[in-house]
Amino acid sequence: MAKTSWALIGGAGPGLGTALIEAFSADGMTAIGLRRSGAPADSTHNIRACDLTDADQLRATLDPLIAEFGPPRVVVHNPSQMVRGDFDTLTPADFDRCWQGIVLSAVHLAHICLPVMASGKGGTFIATGATASQRGGAQFAAFASAKFGLRGLCQSLARAYHPKGVHVVHTIIDGIIASDRARAAYGMDPDQMMEPADIARQYVQLAAQPPSVWSHEADFRPAPERF
Repeated sequence: MAKTSWALIGGAGPGLGTALIEAFSADGMTAIGLRRSGAPADSTHNIRACDLTDADQLRATLDPLIAEFGPPRVVVHNPSQMVRGDFDTLTPADFDRCWQGIVLSAVHLAHICLPVMASGKGGTFIATGATASQRGGAQFAAFASAKFGLRGLCQSLARAYHPKGVHVVHTIIDGIIASDRARAAYGMDPDQMMEPADIARQYVQLAAQPPSVWSHEADFRPAPERF
């Protein structure tokens, strides 16, 4: 029996996470999300509770899915772990929490998924980065150091797995993703924010790139954003 073509969204929170599930589902794939325990319930999307920083829990969640559906065709690493503050107020625990949530979770996801994707028909592994992947702001030492680490990890993974048929992509989200919470927090003009559904469609396009023109890094920003 043919295996199902499926997409795994690690970090399927409200906003971009659920938009990614919808976009890959609309592209004809079975899309399954992972969201850490304690996150808001979601009855409209196929989301499982799983802590990506816990290697044993992640493997216990993914092994049955891989056995049922085969290697995922697309894996998106999209967890959010924001810590902000003046450097002298940040603690080692703040840095550790950022690193575990952003980098270690990607290591665990890649350890499980990339080898089986490479042994199958290949696929695409996309990691969501941020402006902080390229430059660190004054109050973003913990967050930026982790995002820099994620970017470096993805560069290494791309060089290791592109020859094996797995497309590794790091994206830079240069702007504020639209949500009710973001609008309340920033008071921004909606035209200056990034629509989750629009970002998700770009991820679908990245996953569809033919091997002769693979992008390793793609940056997205709203038209008014200065850069």
